[in-house]
Amino acid sequence: MRRRRALITNRQQTMPLNAIQITPKFPSLFRYSTCGPISVDLGSRSVKLLQVDAGRKQLVEAVRWDLAGDTEKSGQPVGRDAKIAALRVGREGRGFHGRNAVLCLSGEELFVQNIRVPKSSADQLAQRVFQEAAGRVPWPIEETELRYIPTTDVRQGNSLRSEVLLLAVRQSVLDDKLAILEAAGLRPVGVDAEPIALLRCYAQQFRREQDSQERFMLVHVGAKRTVVVVAQDTKVLLIKYIDIGGAQMDQALSTCLQVGLDDAISLRRHHGDRRADRQDVELKQSITSAVRPVIEQLIGELSMCVRYHSVTFRGQPLTRMVLGGGEATPALAETLHAALDLECVLGDPFRWLTQANPAGRRGQWDVAMGLALRGSR
Repeated sequence: MRRRRALITNRQQTMPLNAIQITPKFPSLFRYSTCGPISVDLGSRSVKLLQVDAGRKQLVEAVRWDLAGDTEKSGQPVGRDAKIAALRVGREGRGFHGRNAVLCLSGEELFVQNIRVPKSSADQLAQRVFQEAAGRVPWPIEETELRYIPTTDVRQGNSLRSEVLLLAVRQSVLDDKLAILEAAGLRPVGVDAEPIALLRCYAQQFRREQDSQERFMLVHVGAKRTVVVVAQDTKVLLIKYIDIGGAQMDQALSTCLQVGLDDAISLRRHHGDRRADRQDVELKQSITSAVRPVIEQLIGELSMCVRYHSVTFRGQPLTRMVLGGGEATPALAETLHAALDLECVLGDPFRWLTQANPAGRRGQWDVAMGLALRGSR
């Protein structure tokens, strides 16, 4: 337990120092290694493992391993043993180096919320945020690892208040995830929040001077939920989780076509991964019609994020959306662009690496890549 807690800074020594990290950086940890740590993105349907070299220039290995168990039908999460087995089997016979690993905390484990507190000094701000969080976090505050990100000052009535983003995880949940990695033969050396890993990944993709001056919205559409991050350069302004993802689209297709859920999952996946000129037109229309209500619901939620940004963070508009996650496709990007009147580009987590051509949709690797880049400049 002592070694696990060493990964996490004392909650009373709370942030602003390195506030966007769930754990402290270890700048000297890999000084003599030719590779960075193995990033572990443990999702609801699969586990993704990725490693880059120490210079963050080349891909060492990237593996996706589907989790065992029919979670869509049962409605139950994948068990601990299945996760451990996937982490072990996914590394067998592969080119990973070492056992050091960085773990991701997803929306399933994180409590994320924007709050406003009276503007104050750094020391007073930490105390006020902690007091405010005690009444909002849905478990005892003494069992909580808490971090916060100051975003902007907002005038509320006659007073000036600080808009602050809370990130919290229950200690028992964190301990359980660390124990899974250890049982699988990995050595946890850091923990990061999913939204922060996403921002780190795409900040590496968009590195022009002009990019650092513009505000953008990351939209990561995963299996069960979507995470939205509004930021400028590496500064987070807004994080929001939306309970809409590929699982809801699969269920809608299953209901509409009156086919089994497994068939709907396979149908939508295989069709979406085909080139546009090889897609069956009639099938494409059927799938588009079936999932339209889900996509419209997602668009409505994204519209509210855009509106919240324009009201709270005045003075500079959003310039683009970056679409990532396992559900990121050109068709979805076009739909979001047309509905929100905002440029939407597909994210490419491997854009700056040499000899990187992983199988499947590239956007599904954005969280894992962000974890792999942790500690880089």
